[in-house]
Amino acid sequence: MTNLRCIFGDQLNLCISSLRDIDRCKDVVFFFEGMEEFTYVKHHQKKIAFLMSARRHFARELKAKGAKVHYVQLDISADAQILRDALEVAIKEHSIKKLILTEPSEWHLYQEVLKWEKAFSIPVEIREADHFLCSRTEFKAWSHGRKSLIMEYFYREMRKKYDLLMDGKEPIGGQWNYDQENREPLKEGMKPPKPYAADSDTITKEVLDLVSHTFSSHFGDLHPFHFAVDRKGALRVLDQFITERLELFGTYQDAMVQGEAWLYHSHLSFYLNCSVLFPMECIEKAIEAFSKQKVPLNSVEGFIRQILGWREYVRGIYWLKMPQYKKENFLVAKQTLPQFYWTGKTKMNCLKQCITETKAHAYAHHIQRLMVLGNFALLAGINPREVNEWYWIVYADAYEWVELPNVSGMILYADGGLLASKPYAASGAYINRMSDYCKGCYYKVKEKSGPHACPFNYLYWNFLMRNRKKLEKNRRLTRSYRTLEKMSQEKQRNIKEEAQRFFKQLSPKH
Repeated sequence: MTNLRCIFGDQLNLCISSLRDIDRCKDVVFFFEGMEEFTYVKHHQKKIAFLMSARRHFARELKAKGAKVHYVQLDISADAQILRDALEVAIKEHSIKKLILTEPSEWHLYQEVLKWEKAFSIPVEIREADHFLCSRTEFKAWSHGRKSLIMEYFYREMRKKYDLLMDGKEPIGGQWNYDQENREPLKEGMKPPKPYAADSDTITKEVLDLVSHTFSSHFGDLHPFHFAVDRKGALRVLDQFITERLELFGTYQDAMVQGEAWLYHSHLSFYLNCSVLFPMECIEKAIEAFSKQKVPLNSVEGFIRQILGWREYVRGIYWLKMPQYKKENFLVAKQTLPQFYWTGKTKMNCLKQCITETKAHAYAHHIQRLMVLGNFALLAGINPREVNEWYWIVYADAYEWVELPNVSGMILYADGGLLASKPYAASGAYINRMSDYCKGCYYKVKEKSGPHACPFNYLYWNFLMRNRKKLEKNRRLTRSYRTLEKMSQEKQRNIKEEAQRFFKQLSPKH
């Protein structure tokens, strides 16, 4: 019996569940590139090139190992390329008796897959996504009956399950979480190592040419292009992180430095989220370095928490709460996304730096995304739909399952506190403490009011006033609201007026 093994664009690993028992003499592996995939939202040019090249490299790897591959490449001359139509052609061409696939990572595609058995009149076997460490069923069981779904408790359960950094039933070092030790600004004179840079082979050059001609109207810089696009390259990125960056990653993971986009971060999310790398192999490499006393506990724990804790947690939240989660807007935010999110043309240097780096690299690290770009969107009350779309477009590691909970839950508090215990709102003081952005800014971070005051300062208090009815009972905001209460009515009125003047200056996206 001939099976068709359907591989989606984020399942690029020989160990993916849909390929586990492949019969290379009979079975056919199916790949599809369609215009809708790259324009459903207008993804960053570099993101399209990375994912397309990685997919084509994986297909080549399968062929080299003797597998039969049916690959439908993007045809820009076709009126429309539809996944279901392409599958139907492949099923007839190869006399397919059964379709086997790993469950899609995104809700809308999963709904489409559920229709295929009836559409094709053959059995469709949907296998569990074993490139994650917590199944959807397991997360749902963990969440059942809990009043709050706090990531820290989930993370501890995962540590116990996989016996990672454990001393019997207790965590090594006596603490589960070393986040308090991981908040240092970069010291003056420190120079992080350069990121991994791959050379472009023939496949990548063909893809870059295709993207340049087909998607030139999309956001972002296509060149220079240095992503690894196959497993060998991704493993080199992992090794470079372990040997050159992990030691200082923990201490400086929240730092931001002008002109230093990559710092001591791993840059592995690109490869994890399209499955070129699996999470446990990254974790095991880090633990090996720790066991050899090459890296400190705060760094290895912080790295593992991002993968085993946060990454698995947001995926669980996504599947637990979709499709309603996409519509959440607890704070009734409705402002339009400002034009400068696309151009970087703003006098606020922190935003300018983060947007410029995003445009160049299809990357920004998690504190830039949360506490600069996201913080502004939260304080300004920008519509969650527009903010989610922007994050999905601009980052090469962004898929709806990981982007949506991070943006709607962590950044915008749009889910009303399901994911985050408080809105991650901050004034300019936080950005000044964790970066050098304020030194070169038109605005003055220590000024609270007036034409040269840092907008984050008065926008923060305006945010609290605007959302008082919904937020003042949040115990983590008690101190902030007490400070607000001590402000005179005149001062509060001036804050609102300055915020309104600032908002009128913003140019929406055209």
